[in-house]
Amino acid sequence: MSKVSQTMAKRIILLSLLLVLIVGIVPAVTAQDEPIKVGILHSLSGTMSISETTVRDSTLMAIEEINAAGGVLGRQIEPIVEDGASDWPTFAEKARKLLLEDGVSVIFGGWTSASRKAMLPVVEENNGLLFYPVQYEGLEQSPNIVYTGATTNQQIVPAVEYLLAEGKTKFFLLGSDYVFPRTSNTIIAAQLAAAGAEVVGEEYLPLGGTEFSSILLQIQQAAPDVIFNTLNGDSNVAFFKQFTDLGYTAETLPVLSVSIAEEEVTGIGVENIVGQLVSWNYYQTVDTPQNTEFVTAFKALYGEDRVTSDPMEAGYFGVYLWAAAAEAAGSDEVDAVIAAIEAGGITTEAPEGTVTLDGPTHHTVKPVRIGQIREDGLIDTIFETEPVVPDPYLCGYEWASVLTRPEGVCPA
Repeated sequence: MSKVSQTMAKRIILLSLLLVLIVGIVPAVTAQDEPIKVGILHSLSGTMSISETTVRDSTLMAIEEINAAGGVLGRQIEPIVEDGASDWPTFAEKARKLLLEDGVSVIFGGWTSASRKAMLPVVEENNGLLFYPVQYEGLEQSPNIVYTGATTNQQIVPAVEYLLAEGKTKFFLLGSDYVFPRTSNTIIAAQLAAAGAEVVGEEYLPLGGTEFSSILLQIQQAAPDVIFNTLNGDSNVAFFKQFTDLGYTAETLPVLSVSIAEEEVTGIGVENIVGQLVSWNYYQTVDTPQNTEFVTAFKALYGEDRVTSDPMEAGYFGVYLWAAAAEAAGSDEVDAVIAAIEAGGITTEAPEGTVTLDGPTHHTVKPVRIGQIREDGLIDTIFETEPVVPDPYLCGYEWASVLTRPEGVCPA
């Protein structure tokens, strides 16, 4: 073999060895730099889209902010958005797809308790993780769900306490016909009975229903001094329009709602709901530096006419809580993140104030705010508590012992 041929052969061997080294190194570098996939699952169509679209928007904003700051564990977050279509089996189907086909590390999503309960067995069976951003009826706790919205003692129970303190004793309970309103009203009935107040009427309409003439007739006959409203979705639009058409106002018959926030006020029409009451943990008018930045950023991204609200704020800070837990765990793996949550100390400075994850319950510690709807459609806080520790099974309330609760969830 000539010297030229020997030289060429050596170069080929060296190049081959170099290629082997590169091929061996690149996959490890690439794997570490791959984005973390997360799922966003909300109703972007159907009766619940009036409420859920804005939660998707705030969740995406949080992801964008975190990515701009360097991501999580040095990796960017890649959102995969799915539409639950206001259909509970679809939520289960899409959750399964996100976990098994897309391989997401966490799902941010759901609004109704029906959608959450549809997703619960999916995330438990497949060891997924769901961050659920909306107030709910309590009496639930899952190792695979983090509840960033209020549980019962952080919204419904204090709302009833507020109304009782205001001298209201005759309650008409109105809700959509599914798990959240029915369970909530069972709790409210027990609370009222213990307080010596009464339920003078209780009616439900299918989710998305719009015909309230017979229910309004029953309200007239029952003569309550307050309506406790657990309607969800665009049924609220029809109810308050027909309620106002009959001449009712906040002065003549107050309504306290637990699923109407700033976004829904816009859809209902402020002229139909001005002066009425709501119970949440956050409003756009909350006076904190973090909220000023949050509202400004949201409007800059989505438009000056957009409003912020409690569920979308809980969706927003939920991403930050998950990111903090992943950083504490040093991993986005579900078991590691859950272990970090349960170890305690996961907190974030949210628009509503400092929010801390309660490790044992997977709920958040947060204040309760009773609000009143203003003429411009925003909501003023008229009553506020200190941060309330979550009690999803209402173990701290003697009157709640009549409720059906799993054995062993409350200390003896």
